[in-house]
Amino acid sequence: MSVVKADRSQPEFSRPVWEYLDGAISAVRVRKGQALLSQYADDLQKIEQQYGVDRQALVAVWGMESNFGSFQGSQSVIRSLATLAYEGRRPGFAQSQLLAALEIIQHGDITPDKMLGSWAGAMGQTQFIPTTYNTHAVDFDGDGRRDIWNTPADALASTAHYLQSSGWQRGQPWGFEVVLGSGFDYSLADSTTRKSLAEWQQLGLKQPDGSAIPVAASQQQAVLLLPAGYRGPAFLVLDNFRAILKYNNSTSYALAISLLSDRFKGAGYVVGAWPRGDTPLSRSERIELQSLLSARQYDAGAPDGIIGANTRKAIRSAQQSFGWPADGYPTHELLEALRKPAGQ
Repeated sequence: MSVVKADRSQPEFSRPVWEYLDGAISAVRVRKGQALLSQYADDLQKIEQQYGVDRQALVAVWGMESNFGSFQGSQSVIRSLATLAYEGRRPGFAQSQLLAALEIIQHGDITPDKMLGSWAGAMGQTQFIPTTYNTHAVDFDGDGRRDIWNTPADALASTAHYLQSSGWQRGQPWGFEVVLGSGFDYSLADSTTRKSLAEWQQLGLKQPDGSAIPVAASQQQAVLLLPAGYRGPAFLVLDNFRAILKYNNSTSYALAISLLSDRFKGAGYVVGAWPRGDTPLSRSERIELQSLLSARQYDAGAPDGIIGANTRKAIRSAQQSFGWPADGYPTHELLEALRKPAGQ
């Protein structure tokens, strides 16, 4: 696929979060990651000590971004960014990345012919865009070059530096799975609703085995995450989860990194059942849902097929009007209900 075609492509169908996690946390990836944790133990210990980011999280990012360096992209970053700057959807962004890429070459970290990456300009073993590279790349092995393409220690230290700058909290968990009590107010599962762990405990949240949530583990504010709506598993997520979201602003991605890092330690198994019989709405169905919500005076924002904060708020309002759990999750059931004339 050409750079321009890839840039303009908007897939009609999206993978459910449970399918995404199945692929991300495969047994093969877990075994490979555990082997690399052992192989690079000395470097990872030093990186962890310097930046405060868990080594398991770093190796999880490494595995997710490039399958531990085995697939970093094979396109010329300069050529891709020049093309996107000329005829891409975000020319200003591409221009800034192109200038940053030229700075990298000028600095002597890599030659133009070796600067390979994705069609979007992401580079190296942990897929940095050029501006992120210039701000956070690290020459960890001291050879004079910040070589995130060929030197795993440089790539891992650079990723640790980025996550540290994004608010990673040393020695703290990313979060954990919880179960909700009967009669729980699902509208509290919103990215803008932050409460202390003690407050969540008072609302009836427990660990899957029925034990109390570890309120002493952190003084941070936690957000309740229902990645598949009220019928799927629930998680309380903390600052380190939010730091991962700054690396890639996808809940599925951040959850995959978090669970994969736990799996390296023999944990990370989700207890709650995923609603595997559900089919996510297609892009055209999401656009229709947004249009129908707005037509009912629930402001879903622009009908772009992206389920953002405005759309979730509108979904909750519609769910409440139907007397349903207001989890903000888009479903075929809701779409069908909105297709009917109001009052039916």
